[in-house]
Amino acid sequence: MPKFSKRSRKRLEECDERLQRLFNEVIKSYDCTILCGHRSKEEQEKMYEQGRSKLRWPASKHNKRPSMAVDVAPWPIDWTDMGSFYMFVGYVKRVAEEMNIPLRCGADWDMDGYTKDQMFNDLVHFELKE
Repeated sequence: MPKFSKRSRKRLEECDERLQRLFNEVIKSYDCTILCGHRSKEEQEKMYEQGRSKLRWPASKHNKRPSMAVDVAPWPIDWTDMGSFYMFVGYVKRVAEEMNIPLRCGADWDMDGYTKDQMFNDLVHFELKE
């Protein structure tokens, strides 16, 4: 059975309890790693400058305490296998629906079920929709 590393658990603890409940359920069946929970001002600005975020501090849901967003990747990470990321997104979305957790992901920002209309794909990003 998959389980989170200490580093992943620490990052997940920075997140809203609903995200914690969701990914603690996901890890029971789908191996994954928590890449990022809360982001400091410096971390957020660095992500923006690198083009890995479209938002400056403090506009990202990663900048809240607790974080309203989390970046999670299927494990082991293969950044060239986009199919594995889309499969993971689908699994996470199904578990979130079953748990009644309102979730938006960076694979489908407008939540229309169509992924080819995205201007910015962030396949590891999951945020609470509120």
